Amino acid sequence: MSIADIRQDYQRASLSESDVVADPITQFGNWFEQALKAEVPETNAMSLSTVNAQGRPSSRIVLIKEFDQRGFCWFTNYDSAKGDDLEINPHAALLFFWIPLERQVRIEGRVEKISAAESDAYFNSRPLGSRQSALASQQSQPIAGREVLEQQLASVIAEYGDQPPRPAHWGGYRLLPEKIEFWQGRSSRLHDRIVYTRDAQGAWAISRLQP
Repeated sequence: MSIADIRQDYQRASLSESDVVADPITQFGNWFEQALKAEVPETNAMSLSTVNAQGRPSSRIVLIKEFDQRGFCWFTNYDSAKGDDLEINPHAALLFFWIPLERQVRIEGRVEKISAAESDAYFNSRPLGSRQSALASQQSQPIAGREVLEQQLASVIAEYGDQPPRPAHWGGYRLLPEKIEFWQGRSSRLHDRIVYTRDAQGAWAISRLQP
């Protein structure tokens, strides 16, 4: 089979203006809850896209850890490639793709670091191995081999045991949404797209986009 012949005709559901609520964060919460109930694999996985100093985009999968009226939060190494990008250009895009429900959610906005207290609270809630790894890995930096990484981890365990502290270069980001699009797959590529756009006063406007 040719790659060009691979396609899926979406017929599971529809999305109209009457199906969504006025607040996009509430709408996202409704869809997120439905994805959890449907046991969508890695429901909290999202593509994070950033742009570097040369204007080149880069994407990777990260895990959302919190969302509320303030925005959408994830945690990472601030010295990583994505951290470097966000230091230069604090705007990003998030994408959730829940295949079993034939749904996407696209989110765009400005990104800021969360408080040290919030980062401490989440870091200390992580499994021990994850906390140790945050100290052991210089994320996005070259390394000679796997054995060197394992040696770095052994050094962290030897120094801190089961009480590794949150490193200053590790913490949370929050995307403050300016645009949120809800996409429902439909037959013959006539998909439903409902988009929320935030104005300068913080009010949300709802419109439909052509597929």
